[in-house]
Amino acid sequence: MELLSPDILAFLVFFGFCAAFIDAVVGGGGLISIPALFWVGLPPHFALGTNKAASTMGAITSFVTFVRSGRVNGWLIRRLFPLSLIGSAVGVFTVRQVSPEILRPLVLAMLVLVLIYSILKKDWGRENHFTGMTTRMLVLSGVVAFGFGFYDGFFGPGTGSFLLFAFLLLGFDFLGAAGNARALNFASNIAALIFFSWFGLVNWSYAIPMGLSMIVGAWCGARMALRKGTGYVRPLFIIMTTVLIGKQIVDLLK
Repeated sequence: MELLSPDILAFLVFFGFCAAFIDAVVGGGGLISIPALFWVGLPPHFALGTNKAASTMGAITSFVTFVRSGRVNGWLIRRLFPLSLIGSAVGVFTVRQVSPEILRPLVLAMLVLVLIYSILKKDWGRENHFTGMTTRMLVLSGVVAFGFGFYDGFFGPGTGSFLLFAFLLLGFDFLGAAGNARALNFASNIAALIFFSWFGLVNWSYAIPMGLSMIVGAWCGARMALRKGTGYVRPLFIIMTTVLIGKQIVDLLK
């Protein structure tokens, strides 16, 4: 493993913490961590693989924190988790054959709709209205879990926001939606990490220190969300969705 200089190490630790803190609550941490890995000189494919390795460490921390708080629906997640994992694996294989740029306009349109809906529904997500799943809802949820797992392995930006939005549509409050979204995002991260590692696209010298800082950041972010409640999560969700939209517009105009 490569020995990192103190300034690069501090840089990775700082931005890893910030990325995981945000990502633990509403997703979007990749907007911070991936540019940080580009900044220290990693080529694109290695930056994506290294980010998956580090973010998986943070993802398991936030997932466990939400599980312990009782904010994750175990019955539902046990059924959706494998589908998200398989979808992500298929996505990683597919992205090696097809450019992810074809998804960018669609992602932008979907993020705009998510943002508008979230702003207009001001009382949405304040209380938990989830009462159970019909067979039809479970099948649709399975399709969504596989689809966003595939998307995370194939492209990625906005996965956490889309998953949170999907659980809000099922009737969960913002904290419940955040906890369940973290569970599925953890599944897609695991699969992507396995295959990025298999293809030799993870720089562990960078991934390990960033990942350790992400463990701390994810724990702090999840605890902050649980302490502050839905009044904290909702505006953060809207802010990060807006930032994601801005990032996609900039990339389209390049």
